[in-house]
Amino acid sequence: MTRIPERPADYLRAILRAPVYEAAQTTPLDPMPILSERIDNHVLVKREDAQPVHSFKIRGAYTKIRSLSQADRAAGVVTASAGNHAQGVALSGSLLGVRAVVVMPRTTAEIKVEAVRRLGGEVRLHGNSFDEALAYALELVEQENLTWVAPFEDPLVVAGQGTIGLELLQQDARLDRIFVPIGGGGLAAGIAVLVKTLMPEVKVIGVEAAESAGMTASLAAGRPVPLDHVGTFAEGVAVKRVGDLTFRLCRDHLDEVITVDSDSISAAVKDIFEDVRAVAEPAGALALAGLKAYVETHGIRGERLAHILSGANLNFHGLRYISERAELGEHREALIGVTIPEQPGAFLRFCTLLGPRMVTEFSYRAGDPAAARIFVGVRLRRGRAEREEIVAELRAGGYDVVDLSEDELAKVHVRYLIGGRHPAGAEERLFSFEFPESPGALLRFLTVLGTRWNISLFHYRSHGTDYGRVLCAFEGVGGGDGARGADGAGADGGDELVAHLDALGYAYQDETRTPSYRYFLA
Repeated sequence: MTRIPERPADYLRAILRAPVYEAAQTTPLDPMPILSERIDNHVLVKREDAQPVHSFKIRGAYTKIRSLSQADRAAGVVTASAGNHAQGVALSGSLLGVRAVVVMPRTTAEIKVEAVRRLGGEVRLHGNSFDEALAYALELVEQENLTWVAPFEDPLVVAGQGTIGLELLQQDARLDRIFVPIGGGGLAAGIAVLVKTLMPEVKVIGVEAAESAGMTASLAAGRPVPLDHVGTFAEGVAVKRVGDLTFRLCRDHLDEVITVDSDSISAAVKDIFEDVRAVAEPAGALALAGLKAYVETHGIRGERLAHILSGANLNFHGLRYISERAELGEHREALIGVTIPEQPGAFLRFCTLLGPRMVTEFSYRAGDPAAARIFVGVRLRRGRAEREEIVAELRAGGYDVVDLSEDELAKVHVRYLIGGRHPAGAEERLFSFEFPESPGALLRFLTVLGTRWNISLFHYRSHGTDYGRVLCAFEGVGGGDGARGADGAGADGGDELVAHLDALGYAYQDETRTPSYRYFLA
């Protein structure tokens, strides 16, 4: 790793000397008038989607490769990435005439592989996970005498990303707060050390996705710690462990780190599109989601707030999922389960109680001769307060109601499965999985499980990401409610099933006690 002394002044010098503009460009700082009016602050977006590779990663990658000696350039460089860093390294190598080897997992979507190849990268597909690809890339450093180009854990990479902070202060020296996305921490570290050195009165706030909040966990522990599981919706920041270097810089220079959920990120993607007609990838909209949450939580008004649109390399099919979740992220839609009498006129009475509100979704199938359970979406004009009001009104009207607006299982799976229940008295156990979006994933799932358990429910819907969200129930398996057999094993082989699921290697979670499953499908 290239050594830069830990003093802020030395990082400032490295940022000022970074040769990023041989490959990158100064990106616009655009106003967002629609959102600014809505939240009563002046909001600005730093458009890193305008870079040649549609993300900020070109800055750090080029700075690092440009610093190499002639001998190191002649040997070539290597990295492991399935995202924006891969493209930054590939383009930097092409511009400098340096061989750039990019190791990507075999599960990487073909569109990403081809993007790296088009930019001149030499793609090596290895392993079924990023960790396996990373291990192989590090082997190539020794085997082929290649130079490792880290995605964030390198002072020169941090310095390259820090040039964004310099541009921000040059473009608007009256900023009050800057919101920066955090994955491994390189972008946040570079911007924070620059801004807090030159203008310490400007607050720099890091934003993490709740399902990959590695910096938050590390700050709480006082040292970098690995996450047990990382969600992949905002895959550009889906990092299991932040760097040692980036941890120290973020700890010392960031004013705060906050987290936001996937629905809030989806709403931010929509906000960016409505204001500047840019289509951000989820990680690219992360900082704006944090900005909005921070404004709401702290009651901020009348400030100048900037956020980094860090990337726009989005699989087009992912827009379907983002669109579905954006309304929930803005609290413009409520999802509720309601039990109504199975009798003539019941629908009319229910809708009359809802009044003139717009119904966005309504799912029902006859099952019980006495009662009907319906899944309803309702458009909101006044956010959470109106949602609570609707639930209270329905309960006052004598209905059994469950608010599913925060129920992830309901939003991803159950809403598409309304109308079917397992036979009364039969036991089943429900799990959610993340399958790699690659050929053979389902076959491997079934092969590892074998024929021991009967599958009683299966739901999968592609959302255009690297991992598919799968819901699966197994018949005749207990233990999901905590029941144990006399010998300590889960009832009906529950522990044996869990052992097979662990061997499978796919991320999974027991959903048997989830309210939406119990209400509609159990």
